[in-house]
Amino acid sequence: MRRFFLLLLLFSVNISIADNTIVAIVNEDVITLDSIEWQLNVASSYDEKIDIVNRQIDLLLQLNIVNKLGAEPDNEEINGALIQLAQNNNISISELKSHPQFTLFVEQIIETLSVIKLEQFITKDFKPELSENEILQNCSIEKSTGVKQIKIAQIIISEILDSDSSKSEQKNAVVGFLEKLTIHISKGASFEALAKLHSQHPSYYNGGLSEWLNVNTSNIEMFDSLEDGEVSKIYETEGAWAIAMKVDERHINPDIESCKQQIKNQKSQTYYLQWLKELRDSAYIEIYTDKL
Repeated sequence: MRRFFLLLLLFSVNISIADNTIVAIVNEDVITLDSIEWQLNVASSYDEKIDIVNRQIDLLLQLNIVNKLGAEPDNEEINGALIQLAQNNNISISELKSHPQFTLFVEQIIETLSVIKLEQFITKDFKPELSENEILQNCSIEKSTGVKQIKIAQIIISEILDSDSSKSEQKNAVVGFLEKLTIHISKGASFEALAKLHSQHPSYYNGGLSEWLNVNTSNIEMFDSLEDGEVSKIYETEGAWAIAMKVDERHINPDIESCKQQIKNQKSQTYYLQWLKELRDSAYIEIYTDKL
């Protein structure tokens, strides 16, 4: 039935496509010679032309999934990429928009961003583990000064009184409330539970826990100096007031961490390419090599 449908498709395409040579069929879509002609013109061999067609097939399969997921890039992402393209070429955005190939640039940017977002979606739950042997084989482990990092938990509150209150009134109310929380914590109350209940920062959902922080500023050094179970003094942060506790610490070698991340990125890419291979294996694909 699919074969019949594809044959019917070939006969029912409109005149503009009928006049253009079809070089491949991908499920219910076609790839025409005109759509990849500018790429084929720079190919120096038949094998390169086949590679171009195969890349176009993979792109079409991915874009179809992007469309089904509704994961297309938004205008802000597209405009950001155009601005970056203009900066990279030392021209203004107006000059870029006046370029005769501007429409092609936009099309390529949309395709590139779409594939990037699809890869992020497919690999978001993929968490590769690294063995010690992999690290030893791929990363140069040399003696160097490590970087100390800590995690803290915070309770951040911006207001308690109504919006008509002055900033000084809000501050006094918030500080007084944080002082009461500090007393409760010192008597054994759970910092995590109180953060989930009272913190007005997005981190409240996980008990106010931060990411790993490099100990390289006076504020972070203050947190690092806290004893186990000690609550910090009340401090101001981004128009709010807060208290914190030091939760964990570690020493890392930045070069090794960067190397480990590169290995993880390679594993994620391999995972995605395997997913793409399976997607391709499940598709109906026919390439008309004689048209190249």
